[in-house]
Amino acid sequence: MAELYMARTCKWGTLRVVGGDVWNHSGDVLITPANNRLSGREGLDNMIHQKAGQELTQATRNICLEMRKINAPPCAVTHNVVTEPFALSDRFKHIIHVVGPDCRRPNQDENRRDLLPETYRNLFATLKELGVMENVISPPLSMGVFAYPHREGARLTLETLLGILDGEEDPGVKTFTIVVKEKNFISNMRTVYREINDLLPGIDTTND
Repeated sequence: MAELYMARTCKWGTLRVVGGDVWNHSGDVLITPANNRLSGREGLDNMIHQKAGQELTQATRNICLEMRKINAPPCAVTHNVVTEPFALSDRFKHIIHVVGPDCRRPNQDENRRDLLPETYRNLFATLKELGVMENVISPPLSMGVFAYPHREGARLTLETLLGILDGEEDPGVKTFTIVVKEKNFISNMRTVYREINDLLPGIDTTND
């Protein structure tokens, strides 16, 4: 059973952070951290493409071809696209390919504090279009090969997601589960959570 690092229940839903690999969990949606070319060749995104099979690679390739016809990038930073889960259909109904800020790029690194929350807000807009979600499985966006500073990123991720789950409008997500293996991110997230626990929306339910 995956280790539970934290759980916090808000007005509309619960944020959970657990250990492990995202593809070993199950839910309505799996989030993959894509690049703006939807290439599926880097880090966790590459692993998810391998698990979902060649059909997923072909699906994202087709999206790229369609976008090129209108002279647009396959998927710009903060945006996302939805595909079938293909070989992961026994665990998920959809895969959403989300392009978070890539801090290896100076212009995105400079604006990362605005881009990361916008990425999550755009994701929740897409989730709402898909209908009510019991459980969404996601890595912490931009914290892998995109090199977002972990301490700052952990705080911004918690504040953004809990703000959405405790906002004025029901986002339609009952449980948002962040799945993470990166020990440095886990350490930073736990430290940040202890420091700002009393300032965050919702109630801690880690030990319930």
